[in-house]
Amino acid sequence: MEQTTHTHQDGTTVIVLQPTGRLDIATAWQFRLKLQECIAKLSRHIVVNLGQVNFIDSSGLTSLVAGMRDADKVRGSFRICNVHPEAKLVFEVTMMDSVFEIFETESEALEGAPRGVAS
Repeated sequence: MEQTTHTHQDGTTVIVLQPTGRLDIATAWQFRLKLQECIAKLSRHIVVNLGQVNFIDSSGLTSLVAGMRDADKVRGSFRICNVHPEAKLVFEVTMMDSVFEIFETESEALEGAPRGVAS
């Protein structure tokens, strides 16, 4: 999983995580731990780039929801971007596309995050 750090002009740090392959029962717990670690130790503002994830199951969705809740608890932001076409259907069928802030590109997610909240 690739991890990059972006710093806005106001000094706010945003962590971008880019998992690859499948986000399913076998990998979701590792991803969940990574989200927890990033939010607790690095930044409360997270962007998850799903461009390299071609499959998401309920475990993967659960890890994303948990990450969003963790960020919300510390008044952070949690955004998803670049959803792979094969994974996009899962968001639509489960109506999670209305729960998450989803952006077409990573740069759009970074521009929008975080909603003017100082870190």
